[in-house]
Amino acid sequence: MPDTTINDEEVAKFSAMAEEWWNPNGKFKPIHKFNPVRLAYIRERAIAHFGLSDTARAPFEGLKILDIGCGGGLLCEPMARLGAQVTGVDPAERNVAIARLHAAQSGLEIDYRSTTAEALAAAGEQFDIVLNMEVVEHVDNVPLYMKSCGDLVKPGGLQFVATLNRTLRAYALAIVGAEHVLRWLPKGTHEWKKFITPEELTALIQRNGMRVTEKTGVVYHPLEDSWKRSRDLGVNYMVLAEKPA
Repeated sequence: MPDTTINDEEVAKFSAMAEEWWNPNGKFKPIHKFNPVRLAYIRERAIAHFGLSDTARAPFEGLKILDIGCGGGLLCEPMARLGAQVTGVDPAERNVAIARLHAAQSGLEIDYRSTTAEALAAAGEQFDIVLNMEVVEHVDNVPLYMKSCGDLVKPGGLQFVATLNRTLRAYALAIVGAEHVLRWLPKGTHEWKKFITPEELTALIQRNGMRVTEKTGVVYHPLEDSWKRSRDLGVNYMVLAEKPA
């Protein structure tokens, strides 16, 4: 297996859309729609785990957060506004350039870098929270990638993972429906064979010294045009894991 997790075709695919990141009606519209449910989940679970104030203006103050595959910064900026010290990494330099520009325009200090999870892990960097959101289905050498993500979590820290389950329903909804029928995403955004089941993901997380504490599905409600948490893990799902202190 290659000793890198980077898939050049995937990097090129997202680089080509880099200027669209902050357009809520552009090619990343589904992520803008998906973001509120991700943000609420991260905020709730981090506040509970670290014993933070739910009413503070910047409850994440003092926390170091890493967002892997940060794209244009759609998760990094809200984390910075919550008070965290945020690092966003992406192998696509165009994504990082867009993210830096938007953060500067927003008056936010975020450490954006064009690098990889395995490079950060090799350098011995660690964070209180690692956000691994909608990335694992786009990388090569998934075992190396998940090991790197686990190594990047401080003892007592958290890792949030969001991805797509490898089910026929996920193929029908996330690829046929979202890419070909509804045109929510450009064709070829996802490869079904690269989707990962909750059981496979759990095994990889546990192999790297972390404990899965929760799994939650995320389901689209067309009448409300919104995403909500669900017990249904059949398509989109999130996993929360913690590293023993």
